Amino acid sequence: MSNAGSIRGGQTRAGWLFVLPTLVVLGLFLAVPVVMALWVSFTDWNGRGSPFASGVGFVGTDNYRELFGEQGGLTRADFMTSLRNNFYYVLLVVPLQTVFALFLALVLNQQMLKAVGFFRTAFYFPSVVSSVAISLVFLFLFSGGGVVNSMLETIGVDGPTWFNDSRGLLHVVGDGLGLWNAADPPSALAGGGLLGLTWWQWLSGPSVALSVIIMLVVWTTTGTFMLMFIAALQDLPVEVEEAARIDGAGRWGVFRNVTLPHLRPTMLLVTTLGLIGTWQVFDQVYVMTQGGPSKTTLTPAFLSYFYAFENQKWGVAAAMAFILFLIIFASATLQRWLFRDKDAIELKRQERRTKKARARAVAGGAA
Repeated sequence: MSNAGSIRGGQTRAGWLFVLPTLVVLGLFLAVPVVMALWVSFTDWNGRGSPFASGVGFVGTDNYRELFGEQGGLTRADFMTSLRNNFYYVLLVVPLQTVFALFLALVLNQQMLKAVGFFRTAFYFPSVVSSVAISLVFLFLFSGGGVVNSMLETIGVDGPTWFNDSRGLLHVVGDGLGLWNAADPPSALAGGGLLGLTWWQWLSGPSVALSVIIMLVVWTTTGTFMLMFIAALQDLPVEVEEAARIDGAGRWGVFRNVTLPHLRPTMLLVTTLGLIGTWQVFDQVYVMTQGGPSKTTLTPAFLSYFYAFENQKWGVAAAMAFILFLIIFASATLQRWLFRDKDAIELKRQERRTKKARARAVAGGAA
């Protein structure tokens, strides 16, 4: 036993020795900066010198109250506007990129399709191109006299000035359907509000300018998630699908009862990565709009950068970053709960009940 114990102890020490370099790197470049940023969110640090210097004032939760409290003023209004914009951005981008990626994966997974390698490369190519380069291309395409508006003119449609149009899509649609007059919003929506924004502002939907960024991101991210779905589909045994067809299941039945359950882990991965990426959107906004027009493309990530490097309010910027972290963590946790395997959970519960019943039976027999 002593020899076995010494062997296990030696293996443990060797394992920690191999892991130690990675732990040191992660600690220096991940854990330490996170702790420093958390401290900055409770101070009035101006970005000069060390945030731990004696001259840096500790302000407690004032930076967080500036984002949510009545005394926040313009800062609170900007932050709430960024959350509204990002909410609509997530609401559209995540479902669209997931559906398109799954559709392309199903099409390219067909055994009879020719030139599969070419199509996979073509659909994946936008994902590897620099986001800055793609953003500049979209700036050219959607400019006032760009290709998109020129194509719309051929069918008699007068295209908008995309990157200067701050109208919300829900406002535009409601105006077009005669539900309201966007220039004179209903008093019930324009009067009340929450956290510095009126209900009319909360219910604006993504702006016309933000819709271009949404189209860009869906186009550039679909290819990556498509490959994930293809890998999962190729792991699905053909015999299982054939057995379902023999049992009388049609194409939709096989997809709903066989393919989709098999894709549950991949679906969780894709939607979780999508949620994390969409809440962190920054580079497209920085290159294309700088938060305009009328702050309708502001996002929390870009606003945090702006307050830190432009306004020198590093404490408020750090507070924004940690609130964004909490939003991402809560969204990912909710996503994991929605995609949980209920059958597996119930099976584990039954196993625990069986073990407890056996333990009680053994204890009763011993007595």
